[in-house]
Amino acid sequence: REDLVTARDLMTPNPVTVSPRATIAEVWDLMRELEIRHVPVVEDGALVGMLSDRDLARLDVARLLTAEGADALRRELATAVIEVMSSDVIFVELETELSDVIGLLIEHRVGAIPVVRPDTRDVVGIVSYVDVLRAVQDLLEEE
Repeated sequence: REDLVTARDLMTPNPVTVSPRATIAEVWDLMRELEIRHVPVVEDGALVGMLSDRDLARLDVARLLTAEGADALRRELATAVIEVMSSDVIFVELETELSDVIGLLIEHRVGAIPVVRPDTRDVVGIVSYVDVLRAVQDLLEEE
């Protein structure tokens, strides 16, 4: 059925990705600059993790500064994202259907899912809950 909406239709293609060795500070800056909340972590072209603004929010800046001072904060910000990323990443393929994407977002309580090529785990896109809501709105308006 050609009328089915798939991850290919929903996704933002070629999303920004980072290496597992990128620092928390670098990714923080990247997310702020690009106004994004989820970044796939990629090594040698393959998806190895996912980093969200929630992962970074676990870094309690105020507590660190008060309790341990600026050096402790600098050390934390220099931490590689591999230390804080989720490595059991849920992902979908280009032809994954909208209903399955919604199911995964709900089941795993995540805000975005990377879209990968099944053979290489090469990240080709990302689908956020906002993309899904947009698609659902379009479908509702068509009825």
